[in-house]
Amino acid sequence: MPGVPIYSRFVALGDSFTEGLGDPDPRRPNGVRGWADRVAEVLGSQASTAEREFGYANFAIRGRKLCGVLAEQLEPAIALDPDLVTIYVGANDIMRPSVDLDTLAEQYDAALARLAATGARLLVWTAFDPGGSATYRLLRGRFAVYNELVRESADRHGATIVDYWRLREYRDWRLWDEDRMHMGPAGHQRMAIEVLDTLGVEHDLEPLPLRELTTPTRVESLRTNAEWLRTSAAPWVHRRLTGRSSGDGLRPRYATYTRLDAGDDVTTATRT
Repeated sequence: MPGVPIYSRFVALGDSFTEGLGDPDPRRPNGVRGWADRVAEVLGSQASTAEREFGYANFAIRGRKLCGVLAEQLEPAIALDPDLVTIYVGANDIMRPSVDLDTLAEQYDAALARLAATGARLLVWTAFDPGGSATYRLLRGRFAVYNELVRESADRHGATIVDYWRLREYRDWRLWDEDRMHMGPAGHQRMAIEVLDTLGVEHDLEPLPLRELTTPTRVESLRTNAEWLRTSAAPWVHRRLTGRSSGDGLRPRYATYTRLDAGDDVTTATRT
């Protein structure tokens, strides 16, 4: 339809948020799907309707800090000559014991400048508001400052923003994975909807049904929290102390243009 954007070459950069962690699918590379795959399926379907080729590349790898994303993903992304680029990065830096937000923002700004210079539609995010989390709300001030710096860069380079900070429904833990660090399938679906709506792309995605809310007993809460500490929090802290990353040894899920069909079949696409 006139006025509806149709993208042919979509490239996604970032960390676990964009890789798709928390949205398991054993049929896909690294065993995950994620919001970016869901968006790519819609874009690919629209391109087919318009009889245009479509390709999707996803360089995101879990655990990557900003310097790693820029060093490993920026040049390969630019080389693919995309017409749509998304990048979400910085959360892994902010959650470290110390961080220089101004230096972080300067490096990010330089990267956005290079991506914007390609002529592609550029989409970025503010960080999630951790105010509703007993674990992460101590870092709320850092995230708020970082968000303002991201907004400044987005304005400077003409980037479109998904304002994650204002998506209050993400205070509902049913949108999150059990690790309390990554979106679950419902969260990734909701983010795909937000991305498509922000881009002005027509789609028929609907929010996934959520489990019924229940009030756990004190014993159940203690048991759940203890399990989370053992299986998620402790391994995360251990990796920080040992200088390791959950993404060590992983390769980008789709380092060349790939087509994802709505039926979840993955086939290599011809580059346009």
